[in-house]
Amino acid sequence: MTLTTLHKDLEVIILAAGRGTRMRSAIPKVLHTLAGRHLLQHVIDTAQQLNPTQVHVVVGHGADAVQEALADQELHFHQQTEQLGTGHAVGCALSGCKPHTVVLVLFGDVPLIAASTLETLIAGAQQHPIMLAARLDNPEGYGRVVRDEQGHFLSVVEQADASDTQKSISEVNTGVLAAPVEQLSELLNLVGNDNAQGEYYLPDVLSLAQQQGTDVAVAVTDDPLEMYGVNDRQQLQILERALQCRRADALMTAGVAVADRQRIDIRGDLVCGTDVEIDINVIFEGLVRLGDGVKVGAHCVLKNVVVGPGTEIQPFCHIDGAAIGADCRIGPYARLRPGSVLAETARVGNFVETKNTSLGVGSKANHLAYLGDTHVGAQSNIGAGTITCNYDGVNKHPTTLGDSVFVGSNSTLVAPLTLSDGAFVAAGSVITDDVPSETLAVGRARQGNITGWQRPKGKKD
Repeated sequence: MTLTTLHKDLEVIILAAGRGTRMRSAIPKVLHTLAGRHLLQHVIDTAQQLNPTQVHVVVGHGADAVQEALADQELHFHQQTEQLGTGHAVGCALSGCKPHTVVLVLFGDVPLIAASTLETLIAGAQQHPIMLAARLDNPEGYGRVVRDEQGHFLSVVEQADASDTQKSISEVNTGVLAAPVEQLSELLNLVGNDNAQGEYYLPDVLSLAQQQGTDVAVAVTDDPLEMYGVNDRQQLQILERALQCRRADALMTAGVAVADRQRIDIRGDLVCGTDVEIDINVIFEGLVRLGDGVKVGAHCVLKNVVVGPGTEIQPFCHIDGAAIGADCRIGPYARLRPGSVLAETARVGNFVETKNTSLGVGSKANHLAYLGDTHVGAQSNIGAGTITCNYDGVNKHPTTLGDSVFVGSNSTLVAPLTLSDGAFVAAGSVITDDVPSETLAVGRARQGNITGWQRPKGKKD
């Protein structure tokens, strides 16, 4: 059965109204980032994999910021003006759910729950509620799952209300549950706030259902990270490293050589070919594609980059919005900005910066150069210290170099400018006019030597 058929009557409610005071931040907790995405976005992405009819987000503290951050997505927002507990929060959105559907409740600060785990809950919630539990070595702070002697569910007891015996229980409630919408609505109306916190607890619907003779199922995840929530920056860092290690493990399983699983950050989507090598402290952002045999040196940042097979990126390079061909060599310490395009076997060396620039097959800019709004043909050479003056203070202007152009060191190319095939620029030149094919351009002051000149001498003490 396909997901579309199985979950066509699914409504998802994501609770994202909490203040997150322990984050010590003006940013709403659910908008803090994990692996380059908001915590809440991770949950939304997982929910969308289930193909729900609607996704509802309950907002409260920082509601405007949360809604603005998600404005481009098809979501239904509901305000919880008072934070009166998770049961109250679900009630704020439940009226927006369509009848005769199953409701799945998720949390905006619990980002690593898997879609496959949620599918199990949804399948078991067609007739009665089902909750997700986990077993922890240290259950401190979590509501405990209380069962009878036969192992049947009885209730969830929150930490603040638990007895010493109940606190010894290692099975805890994750808060995630699913139930038929009409049933959940009826049970929520019966939930009270006679507890240590004076709040309406969502898990109370489970014990109420059991008291009414309705079966309550319990699904147990074998991965505690699925229920790990973020309440402070230490917990956020724990999840960040755990997720990055998982991504590194997946890369290595697929054949990628990762130098250190603890020192890689994938803050987007990384697609690798075979025999790719990634050294330490490399950061990937946005969508990055690495072809077969690509090597990425230590301390590089790659954002929205396509790299052709056999290319080597040496340490400390920063590459953003570039398309790099096969068998190129980049760095160390190179910066390729958006619009940079390198054809096969091109080279960009140390302390070279490019922007909106293309280098043809085999062309080189090996040292200390800036190329902006520049098109370079095949087999051309840009000498050390060369810059293109592409900005006149108001507008940008192009520089075009043909095939087999040689630009000597420490040259300044003042755009708009064209250097035709085979043109040669003498070192130290300032070039302001086009250079015809197979022509030497010299644009520097004539040298004068002064004979008999005496070196200045310092005063004697």
